[in-house]
Amino acid sequence: MPYGTVNADLITTSDGVSSAGLYGFKNRLINGDMRIDQRNAGAAITPVNGQYPVDRFQFNGTQASKFTCGQGSGGSPAGFLNYLAFTSSSAYSVLTSDSFSIQQKIEGYNIADLGWGTADAKTVTLSFQVYSSLTGTFGGSIANNVGSRAYPFSYSIPTANTWTTISVTIAGDTTGTWLTTNGVGLSVRFGLGSGSTFTGTAGAWAAANYVQPTGSVSVVGTNGATFYITGVQLEKGSTATSFDYLDYGRSLMQCQRYYFKIQATGDLQPFASGYNSSTTSSTGYTAFPVPLRTRPTALEQSGTAANYKVRHGATETVCSSVPTFSTSTDVAANTNFIVASGLTAGQGAMLWSGSASAYLAWSAEL
Repeated sequence: MPYGTVNADLITTSDGVSSAGLYGFKNRLINGDMRIDQRNAGAAITPVNGQYPVDRFQFNGTQASKFTCGQGSGGSPAGFLNYLAFTSSSAYSVLTSDSFSIQQKIEGYNIADLGWGTADAKTVTLSFQVYSSLTGTFGGSIANNVGSRAYPFSYSIPTANTWTTISVTIAGDTTGTWLTTNGVGLSVRFGLGSGSTFTGTAGAWAAANYVQPTGSVSVVGTNGATFYITGVQLEKGSTATSFDYLDYGRSLMQCQRYYFKIQATGDLQPFASGYNSSTTSSTGYTAFPVPLRTRPTALEQSGTAANYKVRHGATETVCSSVPTFSTSTDVAANTNFIVASGLTAGQGAMLWSGSASAYLAWSAEL
C-alpha cells in the first residue's frame, strides 16, 4: 500500500489524515465545538461574572442577570453537535464602563511559538460559526493577560437566524508582554455589548483593554436576542483551515487540565479512599486523571451534607457537614469528610456519595 503524500497546503494528506495529526496542536483553543460541559451537564444558567457555561469558555459581565446561556444542541451547523447559546434577558443599555463577553484564556505554553511581543510575531487566523437573531457588524478581540494590549476585530452577520462561517486574520503583535508560561498567554473574546471604556478601532493593535470594536451590535441591548457560536478555532497562519476535530476523550482530558469534576450518578459511588484521622473525620485521596495546570486551593461540592457518606468497616455513616478541602498537588487532592461520631481513628475508609446530587470538583482555571 503506498504511503500518503502531504499536499502543498499541509491541510490533509492524500489518504485523508488531518495535518493536526501530523504536526500537533493546530487549534490553540480547547473545546471549540462546545461538547464538554462538566459543570452544568448541558443545563442553562444565568451566568455571573467569571462563570463557565461550557468548559473553557468563560462569561464576563459587569452586570448580573442579563443573559441565560448554556450548551445548545439541535439546529447545529453541519459537522457539529453542540454550540454555546446566549439569550438576552432584557433590553439593557450599556453604561460607559459596562462590558459583556464570552472568552477563552489560552495558556501561555500553548501560544509560545507565536513569538508575540517580538519582531518574529506570527500571524494567526480565528474562525468560527455564528448564529444570531440580530444582524449587522459584531465584534470581539484578542488581548494579553493584563489587558494592556488588544486587537478588536469585526465580522458581519448578514442574515438573521442563519449559521454564518467567519474567518478573521490577525497579524501578530510585535510589542507588549505575552506570557509563555502556565499563566494567561492570550484571551480570545466575543463581545455581547460594551461601553466606550472597552471599545476601540477595529483591525489594529492598541495599548488598551478593548473587548470589541466601537459600533458593534449589542446583543444585551435587545430583549430576547440570541447569539450562538461553535467551531471556534485559533490557528497559526493567514488561512482558516477545517476545524480540528478531536476524539471526545482527548477533548475531555484537555478540559480536565483546568477543571476536574467527579459527579455521582447514585448512592454509594466512590470519591476517594483514605483513613479515619479521628472519630469524626476521615481524609481521602483522589488522583486527577491528568496533571492540573496548577495546584488547586479549594474544593467544590454539592453543598448538602446528606449527599456524602463514610464507609468504614462494614458501616456507612452519613456526613454531618459537607466535604472540605485538605491538601493538594497538581496530580491529586486530599478531602475531609466529617461525621458526628462513630469512626475509629486509623481505620481505613472509603469516601462515598449519598445520592446522585453529590459531586466533588477542583479548579485550576486561568
